[in-house]
Amino acid sequence: MPVAKIDAQEQSWPLDKPFRISRGSRTEARVVVVTVSDGRHIGRGEAVPIRRYNQSPASVLTQIESIKSRQKLDRQQIQKLLPAGAARNALDCAFWDLEAKISGKRAWELAKIPIVHEVETSFTISLDTPAAMAAVAKANAIAPILKLKLGGDDLDLARVEAVRVAAPVARLLIDANESWTSDHYCNVVPSLRQFGIELIEQPFPADADKVLETLDHFIPVCADESCHTTADLPRLTNRYEMLNLKLDKTGGLTEALLLSARARDAGFKLLLGCMVCTSLGIAPARLLASAVEYVDLDGPLLLAGDRHHAVPYANGRIGIPPRELWG
Repeated sequence: MPVAKIDAQEQSWPLDKPFRISRGSRTEARVVVVTVSDGRHIGRGEAVPIRRYNQSPASVLTQIESIKSRQKLDRQQIQKLLPAGAARNALDCAFWDLEAKISGKRAWELAKIPIVHEVETSFTISLDTPAAMAAVAKANAIAPILKLKLGGDDLDLARVEAVRVAAPVARLLIDANESWTSDHYCNVVPSLRQFGIELIEQPFPADADKVLETLDHFIPVCADESCHTTADLPRLTNRYEMLNLKLDKTGGLTEALLLSARARDAGFKLLLGCMVCTSLGIAPARLLASAVEYVDLDGPLLLAGDRHHAVPYANGRIGIPPRELWG
C-alpha cells in the first residue's frame, strides 16, 4: 500500500466548560490530525499530545515530519520508527482508515474483531468542590456510569458522598490521577466501599506505585499512567487488577489490540479510556469496546461541538462510528 502523501496539522476544539484534574485544568482540546493518501483514498487519524509525557502539538508534528518522507511507510514500519505516544497514534489510526477505504471493509473486519452495536460509556466529572461535582452529577443522572476526578485532599470523601446523593443509582468509578499518598489511600478506601465505588484509577504516581503490592485492595485498582504498552505488563501484575487502555498511550490501534490480548492472557480486566478529543479520536478506540469491562470514551461529550459525522451518543450509550468519519 504505497502512500503518496502524509499531512499533519494541529487543531483546537473549545470545551463546553473548563475540565480539571489533579494536575491542572484546560478550556480546549488541542489535537493533531494526520491524513495519509495513496493518491485516490484518504485516511485520517487524531491524537492528543499529553503534557504529562512531555508531548506538545509541536513535538508531535516534529515526530511525524521526521518520518513522513520515508519510502514504503505503513503501519508495521511506524511501530519501529516511532515510540508509543500521540504521533504514532495519529499515524497508525490514519493508516487503518486508509486500509478500510481501499478495501471497502470496515476497520473491525480488517482487525478480525467483533463490533457491538451499542456500549455503555461512563461520563467524567472533573475535579471541583463537592457541591459543584454533585450539580454535574445531578445534571447527568441518566448516565449509567459516572467517573469522578479526585484530588488527594481532605475533600475527596465529601466529593464522592455528594455525587452519590445526587446520582443514587449511577455506578461510580474514581480517578485520582496520581494524586494520593499511601496515608490518604488507607484513610479513604475503607469508607469508599459504602458508596459502591467499583474501581480506583491510578491512586499513586506511576514511579511510586510499588506500594500497591503492600496495601489491601478492598476496591479493584486500575493502572492508567502506569500502563502504556505490552512492555509494562510484567511490572503491573502484583499491583493492579485492571488496566486503562488508551490509544494515545499505546501509540495507536495496532499496539492496543496487542495489549488488549496480552493483558487478558495475564489476567487483567480492562477499562477503555480516552483523552479529551473529538469523535475522530474515539472511533478507533470504539472497536475495542466489546473486549473490555468498562468503556470510558466520553471525550467528545466534554466539547462545545464535535465533528461532522460524529460518533453517535445517546443516553450514556455509544453507537457505531459512521464510515464517513473513520474506518
